[in-house]
Amino acid sequence: MTGTVAAAAATTIAAPQIQWGLLSPVLLVFGAAIAGVLVEAFAPAVLRRTMHIALSLGGLLGAFVLTIVLAATNSIFNSGHPGATIAENTVAVDKPTLFIQATILILAFVSVLLIAESSHEVSAFTPQAAAVPGSAEEREGLLAGLSHTEVYPLTLFAVGGMLLFPAANDLLTMFIALEVLSLPLYLLCGLARRRRLLSQEAAMKYFLLGAFSSAFFLFGVAMLYGYAGSVQLSAIAAAAQSTTASSTLLFAGLALLGIGLLFKVGAVPFQAWKPDVYQGSPTPVTALMASCTLVSAFGALLRVFYVAFGQLTWDWRPAMWAVAILTMLGGSIVALTQRDVKRLLAYSSIAQAGYILTGVIAANTAGLSGSLFYLAAYGFATIGAFAIVTLVRDHGGEASHLSSWAGLGKRSPLVAGLFALFLIAFAGIPLTSGFTGKFAVFRAAIQGGATPLVIVGVLSSAILAFPYVRVIVLMFFSEPAAEGPVVVKPSAYTGMAVALGAVATVVLGIIPQPLLNLANHAASQLFVR
Repeated sequence: MTGTVAAAAATTIAAPQIQWGLLSPVLLVFGAAIAGVLVEAFAPAVLRRTMHIALSLGGLLGAFVLTIVLAATNSIFNSGHPGATIAENTVAVDKPTLFIQATILILAFVSVLLIAESSHEVSAFTPQAAAVPGSAEEREGLLAGLSHTEVYPLTLFAVGGMLLFPAANDLLTMFIALEVLSLPLYLLCGLARRRRLLSQEAAMKYFLLGAFSSAFFLFGVAMLYGYAGSVQLSAIAAAAQSTTASSTLLFAGLALLGIGLLFKVGAVPFQAWKPDVYQGSPTPVTALMASCTLVSAFGALLRVFYVAFGQLTWDWRPAMWAVAILTMLGGSIVALTQRDVKRLLAYSSIAQAGYILTGVIAANTAGLSGSLFYLAAYGFATIGAFAIVTLVRDHGGEASHLSSWAGLGKRSPLVAGLFALFLIAFAGIPLTSGFTGKFAVFRAAIQGGATPLVIVGVLSSAILAFPYVRVIVLMFFSEPAAEGPVVVKPSAYTGMAVALGAVATVVLGIIPQPLLNLANHAASQLFVR
């Protein structure tokens, strides 16, 4: 008895080894989110919005700089290693992770610019408010979207989860990151000041379906733990190479885990939430979800299928083929019937997810590189498109019905022209970022032996071009209604968001090589195990 007590006393519990420097971008975003909660609780109301904007933009910009510094100066990458697993092997910091995190941060920065514009109470006596029909009270309401300042810390918490999600090296950490990014988004979807019932309905649908997808993900984690005896991706990969264990738990876990991840990217048949949530949510929140959440979810999908199931490509690729084909064709065909701009962009996002899945299916370095480039290019164009949507307004708020966009090119040629640019990029027309992104993922798919999938992708792109062209024709070749919607003069925030989206769309279409080189460099070692 005495010996047992002495042995127990001699046993010490070692403190976990956490490399704080490699986690600094994620920690800075979470720190800014916590500071935002304190600002919301204690700052004077007149200063709260200004402090939130400065804190949010400063935190995201600082985290982006830290990410660039880590990629350029850290000794791990300078010594030729693909990366490192840190925090007791729960987080992986490698080149693809840093590329994805940098993409999320810059897209989140632009999204916060839109949120800052939407949360601003524009005076009813400003010139742009006076241009909106109706009473002074109605005009003030139409030009104010997100009036809740708590939107800023919620956004930062969601972005922090998005940064951790694709970096997670074990499934429990990935699940925690999934919940951290999802819960704030459920709240953000219901914060629209106008069309409150539609917004709250969107939030409830997203919450319920998101909870189901999280349950599938967690059941998959349990199955894989039962199979491998570990939740670490490298341990699951090692167990999958062994033929001694039953494969029933392995494939059941892979399927359930895939459902949870495919829900987040909005792939068919797990896309039902996307059109309703995109339509009902405040447009700046929709822009955040359509860009940053998609990048984060695809980053996690790539890590899981390339690291944990990289040796099982012949087993999961047939199912992924079916999902990609359904997603490309389903999104493009249903987009033909849409009469609401936000729902049209939602179905466009579904089809775009199918194109990115062709890069995932390639299961090679070119597929990873092409997917990374496509995510960055599509994210900028998406935020720019939703920023334009926030500017077109009528008595009911945002004029999202297509009939309201008739003749917009004659009322505001610049706004209509920029929206046409983003639609052309979504269609994959040459000299835009969309063409370069599709070329990159389709080329990788051909190299990976998925040429029939590329043919389906090209047909889907041709189908999807029709609703885009229809909107462009409606804007420039239709007569505007006598009392049609007006285009609100953008502030510096929205103007900067639109400008960044337009410049990125053009530059990445004409001079894509610098970003392609970065994506190729990031994908050169695939993922660290």
